[in-house]
This record gives sequence, C-alpha cells and structure tokens, in this order.
Amino acid sequence: MFLLLLLISVGQLHSQQIIATQVLVIGASTGGVAAAVQTARSGAKTLLVEETNMAGGMLTAAGVSCTDGNHHLNSGIWQQFREALYIHYGTRNLASGWVSNNCFEPHVADSIFKAWFLKEKNLQVKYGWWLDTIFTVNNNATGARFINENGKTLVVNASMIIDATDLGDAYAMAGAGYDIGMEDPAYSGEKEAKEKNNIIQDLTWAAILKNFGKGSDQSIEKPGGYQAADYYCSTADAICFGKPYTLHTPKVLDYGKLTTTDSSYPKYMLNWPVHGNDYYLDVIKLKPSKREKMYEGAKNKTLGFLYFLQQELGFKHIGLAADELNNGMAWAPYHREGRRLKGLVRLNINHIKNPNDYNLYKTGISVGDYPVDHHHGQYPGTVPVIDFPAIPAFNIPMGALIPKKIHGLIVCEKGISVSNIANGSTRLQPVVMLTGQAAGIMAAQCVKNKLQPRQLNVRSVQQELLKNKAYLLPFYDITPLDAGWEAMQRVAAAGLLIGEGKAEAWENKLFIYPDSTMGLNELENNIARMLPGLAKTKKDALLTRENILPLITRYNQLFVKQSRKKLPVKATINSDSESDMENNRKNLPLTRRQVAETLDKYLLLVRYSDVNINGDLIFQ
Repeated sequence: MFLLLLLISVGQLHSQQIIATQVLVIGASTGGVAAAVQTARSGAKTLLVEETNMAGGMLTAAGVSCTDGNHHLNSGIWQQFREALYIHYGTRNLASGWVSNNCFEPHVADSIFKAWFLKEKNLQVKYGWWLDTIFTVNNNATGARFINENGKTLVVNASMIIDATDLGDAYAMAGAGYDIGMEDPAYSGEKEAKEKNNIIQDLTWAAILKNFGKGSDQSIEKPGGYQAADYYCSTADAICFGKPYTLHTPKVLDYGKLTTTDSSYPKYMLNWPVHGNDYYLDVIKLKPSKREKMYEGAKNKTLGFLYFLQQELGFKHIGLAADELNNGMAWAPYHREGRRLKGLVRLNINHIKNPNDYNLYKTGISVGDYPVDHHHGQYPGTVPVIDFPAIPAFNIPMGALIPKKIHGLIVCEKGISVSNIANGSTRLQPVVMLTGQAAGIMAAQCVKNKLQPRQLNVRSVQQELLKNKAYLLPFYDITPLDAGWEAMQRVAAAGLLIGEGKAEAWENKLFIYPDSTMGLNELENNIARMLPGLAKTKKDALLTRENILPLITRYNQLFVKQSRKKLPVKATINSDSESDMENNRKNLPLTRRQVAETLDKYLLLVRYSDVNINGDLIFQ
C-alpha cells in the first residue's frame, strides 16, 4: 500500500508544473493582453495564462472585432493597436461596418498581440489553462493553480496578480468582495438604479460569417432547439407580428462588416442584438472549467440565427468563415457583465455625469466616451426600466482597480469597481484595453518598489501613463501629437483646467479648448479649491505672462508654507520665467495651452503635490 501511494504521489508531481514570477496575469483578455505587455515593458517578469489559444478576449476569441467608442481618443496601447491594424490593412479607414469606426478580422488582432508578446523578453505566455484556485495568506494573494484538459496542473507563485478574467474569477476566489446585478439605489447613490437584483446583461456567442457569392450554398444543419420565431423581426425581411425592424438583411449584415485585404469574399461579425443572437445566461458561480456545457444554448442561438438567415430569408450564400476562430464560431462568449469588484473606490453614474463635482477624475488612469448601454432583451423575467442618462466622455479612477479587502491583486477587465449602470459604459473594448495598460504599470511599480497597490503614488502611475501617450482625461480636441498635450493632462488632473463635457449620442466629448483664452479669476478659483488661503484678485482679466507669474509666486509661497516637506525649489519664479516677462508679448492673452505649460513648469501645486486614492490633495 505504501508503495502504491508513493507511486501516485510521484505521478502527481510529474503532472504538476510549478513556476515563480513577479507578476501573474490571469486571462489574455482585452485588458489582460494590455496588462501583460505593459508589465513586461515596465521591467517586471510576467507570466500570462489563458484558457483559449487566442490573445485578445473580446477582440479576438470572443469574435467582437468591431469595437465600440474611443475613435477620437488616441490613447496609449489602444492607439498602438490601431496603428498596427492600419499598417496591416494599408488604410486608416477601418469603418467597413456601420456599427464601428474600427472593424477588423479576429485573426489579424490575434497575430498583432502575439507579435507584441514575442518582442517582450520579460513575458512568458501559456495557453489552454483554466483557473482553478487562488492561493492567499493573511488576505494576500500569493499565487494560483490552473488545470488543463489533460488533467495536468500548473502552480504559479507571484509577487503580484492581475485579474484579467471576464467574470472576476480570480478576485472572487481570493475572497474579495463583489456585487452582481443592480444595486439598491440607497447603496449605489444613483437615482437611475431601481432595485436590488442579480440580473446581469445578456451575453453573445458571436460568429464570423463570409459571403461566398450568389449561387453558393453554405447551409448548415438545423441546430438543436431551433425555433424560427426566436428571430422574427430581426430584419425588415423577417416575419414580424410586432413592430417591424426597418433595416433589410444586407444592412443588418453590414452592421458588423469587417475590414479585409480580400474584398472578393466579405466577412461579417454576427453580434446582432435585435432579435438576433443575444442570450441570457448566468454562469458566474461555476468554475471556469465547468462552464463549457452551459454555453451550448448560446452557441445554438447563434447557429439558429444563421440557419434562419439561410433558410427563411434566402441567404444561403452566407456561411461560417472557416478561416476565422473555431471554423467561424467564437472560442469564448462575449460576456458584457459579471462580478463587479468592491474596490477602494467605486465609480458610479453620478461621477460620470458630473465629474467636476467629485475628485475621482483627478486619479484617472483610463478613458472612454461610450454612452450607457445595457443588453437585457433575452432575460426571461422582468427587467426594471432604466433611464439611461446622457453623459460626457469620462475616465476610470485608479482606486477602481484595487480590491478593498485583498492585497497583492489588481483588477483590469470589465469587473472593476463600478456600479451596474456605469458598467454599461466602462465595459467596452478600448476602455478595458487602457485599463489593462494602467494595471500593468501599477503591478510593475508594486514589484519594483515592494508596495501593495493601495500604497502606490497616484501621480507616479499617471506620469508613466503619460510617457506611454495614454490619456488621463478624455480631451477630444488635443492629442498626444500636439504641443502641450502632456502639460494639459497633468494640469487638468490637478484640477486647474476644467473641461467642458458634451453628450453626443454614441461618441461623447470632453473639450479643453486649448487655443482659447482663460480668465485670471477662473484660474484663481480652480487653485483655491485645491489650496485655499489667499485673497483673490478683485478684478478679472485675461491671463497674460505679466499677471500669471506673480499669481504663481503667491500660491507657491502658500504651498511651501503648508507643505510638510522641505521642497528642493524656491517659491519665487526663477530667471527663466523673468525672461518670459521681459519679451514684448507679455501683455498678450495666453491660450489655455500656454497657461497649462506655464503652470506645469512653475506651479509647485502641479509639480510637487499628490492626491490620494479619492482624489484629495496631499503633500509629498
């Protein structure tokens, strides 16, 4: 008996691999890819572990390769990704489908991400592993165990873990608090929230279709559970006993038409919400390796829609694209919502609607411009009617990535700490990719400085993001290629330049008006909110080089007086700025861009202050 037990133990050891790394990223999702690449670029040894054989999550394995939002926010790794797409397709116009300005083939995005991986000497990637367990010691996440389809196990010990799973599996296993579904309005603070429930958004099992040309028959077998009535009203050509849809079938297909290098056989993303292939399914509490059987209904819903298009509407020449994904079917579902972390801060719809009423925007690490959008059409019960508010472009606060209860863990996918309503805007691909980049910078700084995420310096993380051309605030009218962009981002994050938000349908805005002028009183009011204590100028005037420098000196002196540290600078303006005053343009009004550049260079409040995780001013 002893010999038998010894042989079994030896066999288990041979089937188990143990790895140590500085940063473990769980999931090569949209956020996970960005997190892993950025962590490695920032100098930390990184291991990325993924269930499927693809990198990119929503953008690739889930087949949702027409992105939503951020077309005019050329931020960080999101813009890097688009630049790679432009090079591949030989055009900067990827608006082949009318749903998006950025449509592409999933296999192209996957190849871009894997090419990035190969360039990073600090990055190792493993595919085909399901998360099984998170190890914790005294509320500190220390590693994870994974399993594969052959029953082998992979144990990873890590200094820092990034949860990049679609449903928040890692932080749930670690014991972090989370919410599912809509919050009670008394809990969320949102008047738009109607009740406490556990209803999540519909998921979609997307597919990539191809037009094989008239006369071709690409008919598939009738899928299990097929009911033609499920797809009535999906196009203007379909039977409809209710309000008919106004778009004919070709227009519906063009919704997700993909950019390709071969126009002979057009491809389409099948991710159609109007009586199409949305599907309600809650698998949140199942182990990742146990969910596959539950997804069969979602897969059949998509196959049923294709069968309907072919047999009922006469589009037999439209079939599955065998050169994409799993013979045209996604490898993974498009989860719009799962768990939502209970983080150090929680972004709710009030913060997004009125960012200047709160300080959280000063801790921004990721940006978006998409409106609130929920999918609840397939839920079998009653979903409360939500009055989705108009919103400006917004940013994600750093504290939304940090669990309140667990150390050693950062979150970067859709399950960050946001309300159910806010999730309708923060879940989109570009936002999540940028959130992942920020998580990567945070994890690398934690490892380098031996800190927990909650101990990180907000401004240090933001400065590294700026070095990577990533926005802190979503300014529509200035890009990283423009002079003064970095200064305007820093000064605005300090609360000294206030943008004007505009809700504009599917592409919301935040304007900073870099070439307009600015009043002295406006600047004094902005500074006073952060650093009260000095009398304001009695008469307003436009800011010039002549009147801004004495103002800076006054506030610098106050800042030095209130600071707890001896600052390595003088409170008075140095000789460089005196030469500015002497030039013959000293009385000309400054643009907001010039104001930002001046404040960024000389105002100690910008250069030497920090904010805490809530956006409140603290002194370094």
